Amino acid sequence: MPRISKKKKVFVLDTSVILYDHRAFMEFAEHDVAIPISVLEELDNFKKGSDTKNFEARQFIRALEEMASQSSLQDWQPLRGEKKGMFRVVMSKIAKSIDANQVFMGNKMDHQIINAALTLKEEEPKREVILVTKDINLRLKARALNMQAEDYETGKVKDVERLHKGNAKYDNFPQTFIDALHKKGFVELEKILSKVSDFAPIANQYFVLTGSKSSALAFYNAREERLELVEKRQCYGIKPRNAEQAFALHAVMHPDIKLVSLSGVAGTGKTLLALAAALEQRREYRQVYLSRPIVPLSNRDLGYLPGDMKAKVDPYMQALWDNLKHIKNQFKESDKEFRAIDEMVQSEKIVVTPLAYIRGRSLSNVIFIVDEAQNLTPHEIKTVITRAGENAKFIFTGDVFQIDTPYLDEQSNGLSYMIDKLSGNDLFSSVLLEKGERSELANVANALL
Repeated sequence: MPRISKKKKVFVLDTSVILYDHRAFMEFAEHDVAIPISVLEELDNFKKGSDTKNFEARQFIRALEEMASQSSLQDWQPLRGEKKGMFRVVMSKIAKSIDANQVFMGNKMDHQIINAALTLKEEEPKREVILVTKDINLRLKARALNMQAEDYETGKVKDVERLHKGNAKYDNFPQTFIDALHKKGFVELEKILSKVSDFAPIANQYFVLTGSKSSALAFYNAREERLELVEKRQCYGIKPRNAEQAFALHAVMHPDIKLVSLSGVAGTGKTLLALAAALEQRREYRQVYLSRPIVPLSNRDLGYLPGDMKAKVDPYMQALWDNLKHIKNQFKESDKEFRAIDEMVQSEKIVVTPLAYIRGRSLSNVIFIVDEAQNLTPHEIKTVITRAGENAKFIFTGDVFQIDTPYLDEQSNGLSYMIDKLSGNDLFSSVLLEKGERSELANVANALL
């Protein structure tokens, strides 16, 4: 059996970590990683299905099977890669000092995972053993038994408050440049820097510029290295009510921006704006896809629910239909725009689809809107974006502070991760919408409740 350095830590991973990232066992540098046998039992329940967690379970099981073909998983064996640690599976045993089942009065999988970590801690008295889980309650239980426990940190955004907003306000901007924006429609960055040395925009950033006499909304085009005027344009009957909404419509409508993030609290118009801008571009794309994460009943796949695909998905997608109805109501029933929406739905020009069913597909010549994207993991975000074919545009909307899934938070969700990693890329634009426009009552609720 390979020798183990006593200076290395031992990280014990639970099921939630594997379902979040099947390669998690490779993310601990030179330290060693252990998996309780009870985790394998839980993963067996997740291996069937088309959801992302099912994919993660299958991928990890395959990786484990490959390692098992070399030697016994009960023995420490080296992980592949330079400066990687060791790996093993820990059997279900009760620690000599304490039994989690007795303490918490129940023989649960979580308690077996804690017992496995406690047993390993006794077997390795000179090493630091740490339980890693995305389950907050499991971390608390482990710490109650004097067991070190922490969250899985890979992919987490360190400071959400400092995420790039995508739009900024600049006061005391030279009036001559604002006048030039309104007259020519653009101003070269080189000219601006000659007068405003601290002006440092990133690709596709938006600005509210205020001068001595007037103001302007502007967009930094990194490819042309210039500021361009942003006008408040109407999209399929929807008019922007503030600067942020004007920026959002501009980003979705811009032909060179292929990936857009619209984030903000409820009532700021994220989904409505994305959908209106997509409909405005209906002639430029073959289809408009609408989707949002689905939490199936009793953790079962959608296939278990009654009815055809439309009947299974519609209850989860009602918010998208509500936005589509709101756009229709901007027109009279006799208007061609009103009838066009019904025709697009019937002809599947507009398609509502669950995210779980796009794996393996190549989506070309489409606009794909993903609502409530804060409920996706970083891997799920990547899975969606990597479906992009030629002439595809993806729009993700959501509120990073309103997480509905149990193992994600404002730092580890896919929307925060995407904004953090892609801000400044020529193909990406992020707009933070802060001003609520749904109703006065909704604004009061957001501010005070």
